[in-house]
Amino acid sequence: MKHVTPTFKLPYALLLVCLFALAAACNSTETKAPAFTLTKTDKFLFNSFVDCNMAEVWVGDTFRIFPGKYGEDTLWGYSDNLRFGNGANADEAFANKFEDLIMPDMPKNVKPTENGLHGAAWFETVYQDKNDASGKTLYAVYHNENYPWNYPYNEKTGEGYIYKHWPQGITGVNSPAAVCRIGIMKSVDGGYSWDNLGIFIEDLQPRMILKPHNTSNTFAGGVGDPSAVASGEYLYLFYGEYGYPGVYDSAAYDPVKEWSGQCVSVARIKLTDLDNPVGKAKRWDGKAFAVLPDGIGTPVRSLQIPMEEGGGPASVPGKMFHWGPSVSWNTYLNCWVMMMARAEDSSWKGSAIYISFNFNEDLSEGDNSQQWTKPQQVLDIPGHTLWYPSLQPMNTPEDIENKYTSVRLGKRARLFFKDMFTNEAGFQSEYKSEYIIEFKE
Repeated sequence: MKHVTPTFKLPYALLLVCLFALAAACNSTETKAPAFTLTKTDKFLFNSFVDCNMAEVWVGDTFRIFPGKYGEDTLWGYSDNLRFGNGANADEAFANKFEDLIMPDMPKNVKPTENGLHGAAWFETVYQDKNDASGKTLYAVYHNENYPWNYPYNEKTGEGYIYKHWPQGITGVNSPAAVCRIGIMKSVDGGYSWDNLGIFIEDLQPRMILKPHNTSNTFAGGVGDPSAVASGEYLYLFYGEYGYPGVYDSAAYDPVKEWSGQCVSVARIKLTDLDNPVGKAKRWDGKAFAVLPDGIGTPVRSLQIPMEEGGGPASVPGKMFHWGPSVSWNTYLNCWVMMMARAEDSSWKGSAIYISFNFNEDLSEGDNSQQWTKPQQVLDIPGHTLWYPSLQPMNTPEDIENKYTSVRLGKRARLFFKDMFTNEAGFQSEYKSEYIIEFKE
């Protein structure tokens, strides 16, 4: 059969939208999403700084959480708020006051031209080595933020950032936008001390979205806000992709192209490579995990918000996208559950929390890691900004016996999130739970 050239041409932007809509339809699972109910409870307020997912593990019979932030920050200043708290169950650990939390021994920040830890770090997930019967060998997946000042561009390595046409940050016209990336630290003493093992994945300078197009007041680009779960021989990293899917050129910038490469994405690394992770991870390319850790991957299509439904690029305020995944295996449903936030305006304001499901226990086969249901709204609090939603275990005998954590849960769990709002007392920021979620088959 001959190929006949059509006599019309679709605009590039419309063609991309059509192709991605088709891909999302083909990749989405037809399995009906499980039902769930939310039950209102008394407010359970965590009394310390949280600006990320809550990382946690059981070490023996101790439930241990790792909230907070550590390291240098060009915009906000140095922080030593990354601590850990203990309890006989999740409720006890979350009830700790800040002064009761323990400060671990952390790796020092290095000079801009040296190799090592640059910028601030937040622990988002802690993976526990199953080969260590003591439970004390831990790998922390951390969100890392840097700026052109503390991490300037290095022509030899291609790493670092150039302060030219740099976009505005979150605190106003004189503040710079950050760049996020994702790294791994290791502890062999249950979290009392940590060694930095290096960067898991990152976006380099050519993919930064600069002025005049980046007006989101958040990130210049990068990858961040991750959640990691083990499946088979791999650690799967679910993360937000905020960079341009190619070399950013202000003269050739295309908002549809930017949108096409962003939203929740997936990378993976062999568990045996965690001790030497640099360069070992692979991103999903639409067909396989074949993209280098600083390459251009493909997001989970079913989690993208179509442009005709208000979705759009992360660099443009007023366009919506899902971010900040928190992934757990649910033993009652026998499926993966993902909680996420939705950005709706500048500085990633958004008042709603969403949920998605994946029914493939083995994420390594085919495109199983991509088969997530269309996000459903779980909670909306108009006038508030809700970030970092996650499901957390409770102090029930079942949760304690099964040693549930935020990456493995059962039929019922607490819904935690960061709630930011303004009332008569001024601006408020609370990391709290006011609801219990219960799933139904």
